[in-house]
Amino acid sequence: MRVIDQDKNQLGVISTDQALSLARQAGLDLVEVSPTERPPVCRIMDYGKFKYDRKKKQKAAAGGHAIVLKEIRLRPKTDPHDREIKLNRAKDFLNDGNKVQFTMLFRGRERFNREFAMEILEGILKDLGEAVKIERAPTMEGRKMTMMVSPAKHSTPARNDH
Repeated sequence: MRVIDQDKNQLGVISTDQALSLARQAGLDLVEVSPTERPPVCRIMDYGKFKYDRKKKQKAAAGGHAIVLKEIRLRPKTDPHDREIKLNRAKDFLNDGNKVQFTMLFRGRERFNREFAMEILEGILKDLGEAVKIERAPTMEGRKMTMMVSPAKHSTPARNDH
């Protein structure tokens, strides 16, 4: 196999055992970077650091901002003012480009009053307006009702780089 050392110098074509012993002496890993080549190309490097750097580059290529799922939990008896605070929090999450999942938790007999909970979630959708698109409509799952929204494409904050 063709081996490149940690300083990016080519060591030429050497045996696997010899390459592994060189990597061990340096306290690093032997990583196959180009398996399709003839002979295969390996590098002596810190594999953990290599993975970290690769992940960092992928994030930067994706705009540097990974989409995160945020959750807002409510109950049918949540006070309207508290609901408004949670709604403002959800708007902040959406403005940051994150998806938001609203979870309505039911206790005891509350779950038999689904229509009331559905009205609350529809009211939230109405308040959010055109800024969101519905990823998953309100659905009942056991003792909770969930709804997921994401920011509409045109609502992402514009960045001026001048």
